[in-house]
Amino acid sequence: MKLVYLLLVSILLTGCGGEEFQDLRDFVKNSGADMRGKIPPPPEVKPYEPFVYDNEANLPDPFKPRKPDLRSGRGGINQPDLERPKEALEEFPLENLKMVGYLFQNKIGYAVIRAPDGKLHRIKAGNYIGLNFGLIKEITETEVIVKEVVQDSAGDWSDRVSSLQLLE
Repeated sequence: MKLVYLLLVSILLTGCGGEEFQDLRDFVKNSGADMRGKIPPPPEVKPYEPFVYDNEANLPDPFKPRKPDLRSGRGGINQPDLERPKEALEEFPLENLKMVGYLFQNKIGYAVIRAPDGKLHRIKAGNYIGLNFGLIKEITETEVIVKEVVQDSAGDWSDRVSSLQLLE
């Protein structure tokens, strides 16, 4: 008798669970039936036009770098003065220098800078600092604003502005 009840319960349970998500399956199956995507045609391929290098046309050699000769003065309009004597803080990278104080004497603002060698230096606007020909443009109580001149891979010189913040 127990076997009959057990068989009857198992038949009822299998009959209930067969098509539980059939409406969802039908929706997914039919949702893309009317949709047709449009793919744009591929771009027109232009034929390759080879370049003939004529050595007698005074064209530059494509296998030699085209950096300007810095000693001849052809480095661009922003080229720094390479003959200028270096100041003490130009031997250190700007990121290794720390502003540790500010002084105001005789109506001139000075920054106190600690170099990586531990020495303290007093600087003012117009001094040079860092490895990239950094000219100090302005000194405030909290920062030193520096205009650096850096050279790119083509040999052109460009300006960038950096600053040293006062250490708290």
